[in-house]
Amino acid sequence: MSRPNILYLHSHDTGRYTQPYGHAVATPNLQRLALDGILFRQAFCAAPTCSPSRAALLTGQSAHSSGMLGLAHRGFALKDYRQHLIHTLKPAGYHTALVGIQHVAKNAETIGYDRVLPLTDHSARFVAPAARDFLQAKPKQPFFLSVGFGETHRPFPSPRDPGKASYCLPASPLPDTPRTRLDMAAFRASAADLDTGIGIVLKALEDDDLARNTLVICTTDHGIAFPGMKCNLTDHGIGVQLVVRGPEGFAGGKVCDGLVSQVDLFPTICEILEIEAPTWLEGRSILPLVRGQADEVNDEIFAEVTFHAAYEPQRAVRTRRWKYIRRFDTRQNPVLPNCDDSPSKEVWLECGWQGRNVETELLYDLAFDPNETHNLAQDGRSEPTLEEMRQRLRVWMERSQDPLLQGAVKPPEGSLLNDPNGLSPSETAIAY
Repeated sequence: MSRPNILYLHSHDTGRYTQPYGHAVATPNLQRLALDGILFRQAFCAAPTCSPSRAALLTGQSAHSSGMLGLAHRGFALKDYRQHLIHTLKPAGYHTALVGIQHVAKNAETIGYDRVLPLTDHSARFVAPAARDFLQAKPKQPFFLSVGFGETHRPFPSPRDPGKASYCLPASPLPDTPRTRLDMAAFRASAADLDTGIGIVLKALEDDDLARNTLVICTTDHGIAFPGMKCNLTDHGIGVQLVVRGPEGFAGGKVCDGLVSQVDLFPTICEILEIEAPTWLEGRSILPLVRGQADEVNDEIFAEVTFHAAYEPQRAVRTRRWKYIRRFDTRQNPVLPNCDDSPSKEVWLECGWQGRNVETELLYDLAFDPNETHNLAQDGRSEPTLEEMRQRLRVWMERSQDPLLQGAVKPPEGSLLNDPNGLSPSETAIAY
C-alpha cells in the first residue's frame, strides 16, 4: 500500500468538551470517529494559547523552541518555517494543502503549502464544503490536508433552544448560575456546528474511497474559552481532545490512557511513513502505545505560556500524579486580558476576580485534586515532590534553551500586546 494520506482536522478552543470524552455536548460525528479509531484520554497541548499550541504540534517542539511565543496575528512567528511538518512531508512525495484557519503565520503563504484554498470565513459552513471539494477533485496522492475550523472560538452562536440552557452544566471551574449555563449552552451550539463540518469532511473521504488509506488526526489547540481554562496551565487549559484513525493500528474504537503531548504527533508521523525524523523534534512516537508495546512513552509532559493578549510568563510540568506550575514574574493578580470576554467572565469579575491573589509556585496532587484547586507548594509534607518537580522543569528549560532563563522575554518589534493590568483583550493594544 502507498504511503497514507494525512487529514489534519483541528478546531479552536474545544478542549475535551465533546461527546467522546463523556460531556453532554452532542458531537455524533466525532463519536463515530472515536469508535472507528483511537481516543487518547490523556492528551495535552504544549501551550494553552492558539498560535504557540499549533506551532508546537506542527514543528514537534516546544513553543519557545519554535520561536512562537505569542499570537501570529499579533506579530509573532516561527523562527524557521522550514521546520513546519509540511517541509518534512514534501520530500517524501506529499502534496500539501490548507483549508481554513492555520494561525501559525500572519499570511498563510509564508508557510509554504503547495495549495492554499481561498476562504473569507473560517467557520465550518465554509471550511467543510471547501475541504469536501478538494477531496472530490481527486487530489494528487499522497496528500497532507490541513482543515482548520474557527469553531469553537468565541463569539458563540445563540443556543439552539435557550429554554434548555437551564439544564446545561457549566464547565468545571465555574459556578452554576443562569449566565454560566447559558454561556455553556452557546458553546454547545458552536460544538454542534464544528461536528457538522467534521462530518461533511469525513463523509467525503468515504465517498471517494480515501478513508481506507488516510490517517485522520482530529484535535484542538487547547482548553475552552472560559475563565480558568484557555491560557491556563491546569488541565482545564492544556487538556485536549485527540482522536486518530487510520493505518498502523489506529482503529478499533480503542481508548488509550498513556500520557501524550501534541509534540509527539510529528515523530509519530515520521515513524509511520518510515522517514527520517528531523533533529529538532522534542516529542516521542506514540506508536508503542497504539501497538500495545508500552503503557507509557512519556513520564512527563511540559506546557508554557509567555504571551497571549498580554505578557504572562509561566511554565509547567505534568506527570501522571503531579502538576507543577511556576510563574516567572512578580505579578500578584490575574492577567485579565488573557481571558476572552464572556458572560462567564462577567460572573467572576462581579465576584472580585481582579483582586484575587495569584501564586508564584503551584503544586497539585492530581490523584486527590484533579480540578487543581488545592496548592501544596507551601505544604512542608510535599517538599520532596516539590523539589523533584522543580528539577524536572529546570532540566527541560535548560535542555530547550528557554529564553525565560535569561530573564523577562522581550516581544518582537511590531508586535501588539495589551496592558496586563487591563480587563479585556478587546482594549487598545500597545505596539512594540
